[in-house]
Amino acid sequence: MPSTQNNQALKRYSRRIGITMGFYCLFLVVAEIYFTHTHSSSVFAYMLALSPALPCILVFMTAIQYLSEEKDGFQSMLFNHSMLWGSAVTLSFSTIWGFLDNFLSLPHFQLYLLFPMFWATTGIAGAVLRLRYR
Repeated sequence: MPSTQNNQALKRYSRRIGITMGFYCLFLVVAEIYFTHTHSSSVFAYMLALSPALPCILVFMTAIQYLSEEKDGFQSMLFNHSMLWGSAVTLSFSTIWGFLDNFLSLPHFQLYLLFPMFWATTGIAGAVLRLRYR
């Protein structure tokens, strides 16, 4: 397996993800502070409530951009497979929880947690796949 230390596409991806997640943290903190002190339903409140979702969408666009820039087919395949596993686990969990919630009245699952769940399971899958192909 080639070294990832000299992989320019991975370096650009990491830099873009870092910047994007910085904006995510900023938007989330601002929204949390605002809504802790205000119970508004103005247009501004809706825009502020949606603002943390924008960097999340950019993360997916950044992942797609990484895949288009990655010249190493094996690294690209690993990333694709990791994201497929992350999608499968996240969608399976949300489907199972949805049916249980619908029929058994479980506590409501906060949907914004699906985003970190997807990336966590993608990361775990990536680690397992890398061990598999060592």
